Amino acid sequence: QVQLVESGGGLVQPGGSLRLSCAASKSISSIYSMAWYRQAPGKQRELVAALNSGSPTYYTYYADSVKGRFTISLDNAENTVYLQMNSLKPEDTAVYYCNGREVGYDYWGQGTQVTVSS
Repeated sequence: QVQLVESGGGLVQPGGSLRLSCAASKSISSIYSMAWYRQAPGKQRELVAALNSGSPTYYTYYADSVKGRFTISLDNAENTVYLQMNSLKPEDTAVYYCNGREVGYDYWGQGTQVTVSS
């Protein structure tokens, strides 16, 4: 079992920045992959960014809509995954969820609300 706790959401103006954090209850390097998803009202949950945390060489994935604006990173010492979000747009408004994946298991955090509005 892995517990994931997100933090860092809030209200920000268009063009602003936020950094989301996801603290894991075990070593991230032992988890196959970590990712951030988001779900806007009336829409399906979508993958935003992912990283193969269990590998010695990291590869990242970004949805086209966030490429060049968002960055996923991790701190193994803190067992924490981050999502740095820059140049935020109103369409980035959603609940953001942290995900950890192991073989046969998906773990989810409780979600953190991000609202981009003037």
